[in-house]
Amino acid sequence: MDNKVVFTTDNNETVEFHVLEQTKLNGNTYLLVTDADDNDEVGNAYILKDLSADTDESAVYDVVEDEKELEAIAKIFEELLDDVQIETE
Repeated sequence: MDNKVVFTTDNNETVEFHVLEQTKLNGNTYLLVTDADDNDEVGNAYILKDLSADTDESAVYDVVEDEKELEAIAKIFEELLDDVQIETE
């Protein structure tokens, strides 16, 4: 995994994720990211939705929390990544 992104939280903390996959659905961009290090096989995965406005200087992402949206996007990512099974909590 060498596709890393760094996010800044609302509390100005930085968090680094590895991007596993990206997809678009209904005009929205989604990222499947993990906090697992390169050597870890298991980690937490998050599905993030791009909420950026055209006027934003940098991308704005938020964790998808809507259950129906989360399940739909998780299924797409599972199809794109043959060896990944996503369990939603």
